[in-house]
Amino acid sequence: MTHEAHQQPDFRIVTLHTAAQRQQAAELYRSVFGYDHPSYGINPRLLAGLIANGGSVVGALDHEDRLGGFAYGFLGTDGTETYHYSQAAVVAAGHQSRGLGRRLKLAQRDVALATGISTMRWAYDPILTRNAHFNLDVLGARGVSFHPELYGEPGSDRIMINWDLSVEPGPHRAAEPLPQPAARPGADAWGKPITDGDRILLPLPTDLTALRSHDPIRAADLAITLRHTLVTIFGDGYQAVSCSAVGHTAYYIFRAAA
Repeated sequence: MTHEAHQQPDFRIVTLHTAAQRQQAAELYRSVFGYDHPSYGINPRLLAGLIANGGSVVGALDHEDRLGGFAYGFLGTDGTETYHYSQAAVVAAGHQSRGLGRRLKLAQRDVALATGISTMRWAYDPILTRNAHFNLDVLGARGVSFHPELYGEPGSDRIMINWDLSVEPGPHRAAEPLPQPAARPGADAWGKPITDGDRILLPLPTDLTALRSHDPIRAADLAITLRHTLVTIFGDGYQAVSCSAVGHTAYYIFRAAA
């Protein structure tokens, strides 16, 4: 399946039908995430199996058929609902911030809709606020649950995203107002929830890499604080609906589940 509607002059989005394309995907996955151990790789034959059985394996190819990014997913169920689960979306470092991530997600949406599925889910690290903004504000999805150590190992706390594919992608509600400049908390408030009427605000750093570099102890403490905070917020019936940055601080916004 080729997704001509999502093409741009430099890349075209296609299903990775050839073994060579899927091998490129496996190599790109390990390169982007810095995985050296074989247990963290992707089997190209698994990708072929997904394509043949209702899954999505879509990639961005340039005019020389070099892979700039790809995404893959599969049919999933929680026992009550069937959905398309997007396991990963990977974009090469040199091609990030060019809209490829959105185009790959839209291509996965096409695959899911073609199989009769109207919901997509995926999990992401909540401390990566740029990813949160993309998921919640660009695509218009919601963070519906929190899973500490989703993969059974440290550093794998994740928020589960639920994306309604039956409506057009993008924000489906008015932009959430952020605190006025005089009322915005400083960096000392990162990770601490703020009650704001019928919603909860949660400030976090926009640049976690920088924080880890100059203050690794604080970054580690923040991850622990964030875990406890999210357990409480989601446990109280809230969902993540937005995440926007102002300066060095990004603000998650949570509202009660409808």
